[in-house]
Amino acid sequence: MSDLAGPGASFAGLGLGGLAVGSFPMPARRKFREHRHRWHQLAWAAEGVVTVETPGRTWVLPPVRALWIPAGVPHTTSAHASSMLRSPYLWPETCPVGWNEPTVINVPPLLRELIVHLATPKLPNAARARAEAVVYDLLEPVEITTIEVPMPVDERARRVAEALLADPKDGRTLDAWGREVGASSRTLARLFDAETGMSFGRWRTQARMRAALELLAEGVPVATVARRVGYETASAFVAVFKRTFGVSPRMYFRDS
Repeated sequence: MSDLAGPGASFAGLGLGGLAVGSFPMPARRKFREHRHRWHQLAWAAEGVVTVETPGRTWVLPPVRALWIPAGVPHTTSAHASSMLRSPYLWPETCPVGWNEPTVINVPPLLRELIVHLATPKLPNAARARAEAVVYDLLEPVEITTIEVPMPVDERARRVAEALLADPKDGRTLDAWGREVGASSRTLARLFDAETGMSFGRWRTQARMRAALELLAEGVPVATVARRVGYETASAFVAVFKRTFGVSPRMYFRDS
């Protein structure tokens, strides 16, 4: 579990019920390279916001959400702004929960406090055992639409994609991007279709929605988010957000 731990990281537990809690301070733009665990992981931001990516899927997680990552699933974890990742790790052989796919979990106040409690070093064994038993009872999935932003393989299309992820408000057309990377607009359109399964326009919308989720999770006002991800008005942004996720920006991260 500790191969990616940076400065200030710590672990508590590894004890009675096969549950440990890892604490990882994550400065802005910190990213753990793709990795996998022998343990199930519950990725949770005690402070700030973390983003977890598995092949083809992305989850943006404020403190009211966590992601169940089954043992063996490759993933990356990153922080857009300074955050604290506090992750319970659960040994599969003793864990009573057995979801086989990444699953979003609602994190109510009691679960938050229990995770923090279990991160306490030298917690007495009896107290740890009681707290661990309650954690399992509180793991309840919540339905939430995720975002997919697959990256093209071709170098020219990938340069466009990386630039748009870095600056989602960039509104240049495919013709303009073609002049930038040395390819016709038709070639770029074909590459996005073939290598991401989406049209260029659809891919850019997905990239903008991913950036919007990170900003919204940090508490940035909707009107400001709209401008930062390339929409002239908040109403235009809200309309696209609702079509993508089925709820308004204000509702997406509401504690359920």
